[in-house]
Amino acid sequence: MKHLFLFSGLGADHRVFQFLDLSGFRVTYIKWLEPLARETMQQYAARLTAQIDAEKPVLVGLSFGGMMAMEVAKHIATEKIVLISSAKTQKEIPPYFRIAGKLKLNKLAAMRVAKKPNALAYRMMGAKTESEKTLMKTILTETDPVFFKWAIEKVVTWNNKVLHENVVHIHGTKDLLLPHRFVKADFSITNGTHLMTIQHAKEVSEMLRKIIC
Repeated sequence: MKHLFLFSGLGADHRVFQFLDLSGFRVTYIKWLEPLARETMQQYAARLTAQIDAEKPVLVGLSFGGMMAMEVAKHIATEKIVLISSAKTQKEIPPYFRIAGKLKLNKLAAMRVAKKPNALAYRMMGAKTESEKTLMKTILTETDPVFFKWAIEKVVTWNNKVLHENVVHIHGTKDLLLPHRFVKADFSITNGTHLMTIQHAKEVSEMLRKIIC
């Protein structure tokens, strides 16, 4: 039985995977840790490896979790890395995010979103129904604000240039947070948003099964 280690997105947890059909797999959800003072993304990733108790595991990362999976794979051997609605290297981070990072605008945005998600945040994430907005709001309000601010800074300043040979990238064509045009996806989900693990769970599940099995 394949052992999958799932990394959720920034300001998210295992609930973003709840609609996926992962039957037939052994699943472990990686838990976010409280970042240490001045801790780099690479150092943080090294600490996360303590939760991975399999040889050559399959890492599945959503959004920020995909970026973290790329960093974890620098510390351990992996069978496969599957990214969903994410980025493989710094080149796939939208340029306006990188500019925001240089201008330190991310700190202001993090404070506003963490306190209360607004219409723009819902639109960028692709949350359309009231249940999707409620889930997003609930998860965000339960997220550690220290981790949230730290993670946003790491996204906009991410400088990864390492492209692992065993990475497979799934991306939605309607993703507004990490637009499809900026990434080189191996598989695309038509009309998929940043929340496509919820809105297109069946398609994503079938794609994951084909990639992993």
